[in-house]
Amino acid sequence: MRAVWKAARAAVRRRRIQTLVIWLVTLVSTGSIVVALGLVDAASAPFDHVFGAQRGPHVVAEFDPAKVSHAQLARTAGQPGVEAVAGPFPQATVDVPRGMEDLGLGGEVTVVGRSGPGGAVDRVDLWAGRWPARPGEMVLNRQSDWTGDDIGKTFHLPGGPTLTIVGFAFDLSATTDVWVAPDQIAALHPTTTQMLYRFRDASSQSALAAGLARVTEGLPEGSLSGSQNYLTLKQRIGSNARAYAPYLMAFGILGILVAVLIVANVVGGAVVSGFRHIGILKALGFTPGQVLGVYLVMVCVPAVLGCALGTLVGNLLAGPFFRFVFTGPDSGVLHDRIGIAPWVNGLALLGMPLVCVLAALGPSVRAQRLSAARAISAGSAPRAGRALGIQRRLAGLRLPRSMSLGAGLPFARPARSALTLAAVVLGVTTVTFATGLATTMTRFGDGGKGAYDVTVYASGHVHGKQVLPAHGDRELQSLLGSLPGAARVTARADEDARLEGSTQRIIFEGRRGPDLPLDDVLVRGHWMHRPGEVVVGSAFLRRNGVHIGDHLRLRKSGHEEEVTVVGELMQDNDRVVVGTWPTFTALVPDGKAFAYHVKLRKDADGTAYARAARAVDKGLSTQLTGPSSGAETIIDSATALTLLLALVASLGVFNTAVLNTHDRRRDLGMLKSIGMTPRQVTVMTVTSMAVLGVIGSVLGVPLGIAAYEVVVPRMAAGIDITLPSYMTDVWHAPRLAEVALAGLVIAVLGALVPARRAARLTVAEVLHNE
Repeated sequence: MRAVWKAARAAVRRRRIQTLVIWLVTLVSTGSIVVALGLVDAASAPFDHVFGAQRGPHVVAEFDPAKVSHAQLARTAGQPGVEAVAGPFPQATVDVPRGMEDLGLGGEVTVVGRSGPGGAVDRVDLWAGRWPARPGEMVLNRQSDWTGDDIGKTFHLPGGPTLTIVGFAFDLSATTDVWVAPDQIAALHPTTTQMLYRFRDASSQSALAAGLARVTEGLPEGSLSGSQNYLTLKQRIGSNARAYAPYLMAFGILGILVAVLIVANVVGGAVVSGFRHIGILKALGFTPGQVLGVYLVMVCVPAVLGCALGTLVGNLLAGPFFRFVFTGPDSGVLHDRIGIAPWVNGLALLGMPLVCVLAALGPSVRAQRLSAARAISAGSAPRAGRALGIQRRLAGLRLPRSMSLGAGLPFARPARSALTLAAVVLGVTTVTFATGLATTMTRFGDGGKGAYDVTVYASGHVHGKQVLPAHGDRELQSLLGSLPGAARVTARADEDARLEGSTQRIIFEGRRGPDLPLDDVLVRGHWMHRPGEVVVGSAFLRRNGVHIGDHLRLRKSGHEEEVTVVGELMQDNDRVVVGTWPTFTALVPDGKAFAYHVKLRKDADGTAYARAARAVDKGLSTQLTGPSSGAETIIDSATALTLLLALVASLGVFNTAVLNTHDRRRDLGMLKSIGMTPRQVTVMTVTSMAVLGVIGSVLGVPLGIAAYEVVVPRMAAGIDITLPSYMTDVWHAPRLAEVALAGLVIAVLGALVPARRAARLTVAEVLHNE
């Protein structure tokens, strides 16, 4: 083994180009696979871990206490299929006006009376302070990254008692906003009773629906006022990860395929070009097994280094990338648990080198079987050209002789050319897929872009203290519309509300002004025009089982309003319901706008307008419209991965061109001796690879389109949105012509340096052994 290691180490140093190619391709492939598999795992594993540790409820159900007693609800724990139950807990809803949000409370606040954080279901994480033990105390439901020392602060609930914060706790299932002692809840006039259920079968929506049906089977009709299951929450928290995972997996798989092809090509070329070296090793006494070991070690050294560095790079990139992907009010607690799982690193560190070894095994076995005499003679004896027949046919075409000779060269080494062609095909596939993805994401990021330029908020800060506007709601809209540069102003308000039949709190948004669509993109249906019409996002429809044309009943502070869904927005928020101003004020009579979206004239300066808006009222703050960070992240990362894989494919072409030049040194010398110029040698070598590039484009473009058609719909489905047709209709003749050049560019770039090197060879240098 010492002799094997010494010979392999010398081969690694001698074949620097092949070693670099193997190292680079394994690094890129391993890094992308680590991030992709880590993201797939992180899409569910952190949630499952936290949810399991808290023994979270599979279903949160709310019942009408006027129709069902606590004793009847307690008996539901004995129903078939029920694993555990918590409750009944009296639940009250308190409407907290805006302006009291320094503690994160505003709008509708849910308060539950509960004696402690533990139990068989929903073991609340009490991470600061203590649990309320007497009236006048409360615990806020906050994540552990909540800033500020608020324990001891008092909070007056409108129409109710004054409560003191004695602790902070976190409940991933979001069953309430505030917990109080059971003795306190009566003073808040509870209107519902909360029950938390865990079922033995909670694997699907249908299983949860069946379990809830069994629980409520013996209860009075109409006693169940609403419910929500944990799968909807899990989908909401992990939706971004499921959007990123398909395209990262696509790049990872393409990287692995490129790695296999390039490694097989490099090692096969090393064996063929090293026949004389193999013969010398065998003549010195190396056994067939030792020869096999030399070539496998020669591959393993750069492969292991590339995999190790790729795993490290993947882990380093995953941290900030995962924190960006897992954003939202429900996901902060998962950040500490989000990372690359050990099994992902183990698979990368062991699997990728194994893939490289298997790719190298075929050519290495060929080297093992060669006899010493045949290997030495094969390394120096002239070879009969396999491409002569094809070159003779090409000579009849009206092509320069250097081009006809080059076009036939790939057929001299069909196996090597096939591997190189496959790498070019995958490179073109990657470029085509990434081009379509970037086009769609650009259109996605630009969706609704330009609807408004400045947002003015009805809240400002002076010396760190909140300042409310001096002007009224409609007066502010009129004032902002009269400022220099303003073309139109649309007011927006939102309030928390309840959806009939669900425990989920929704955000009911009202818009007033000439531009009701704002920056939203309508996918189906039509915009709301009449009172009672609303539009909702794709995620709202899918996660709540709602369809266009359905009627919804919304509740807010004793008011109820029936609305009709008339349109679907390209929106992944499953909580927002958008209506006209009359629809909004019918449910929230005293509702006021908190934001004003201003569209400026073409020659207006957004910064100057924002400064003027703040000057007319100190209680205003402004924000200029910015780009979509999610779309830019996907475009930037896809571009980087595409360039890396295209570079690797070019390195594969480079390696093939180097090997072909090495194999045909004698032929090059003969051609130069009869008058071929260096420029003609360059054209011949580049043409030989350009042929593969053209064929690669013909095969790779349809594969790239197919990859796009598979991946992009899954990305949209990951966040439960529907993309409008204009965002996915990206394949037109000019775009296809552009991506069709990718194979030619990859091939020419890879062949250019070896071609120029071959052109500089002198006749004497090539034929000095003849």
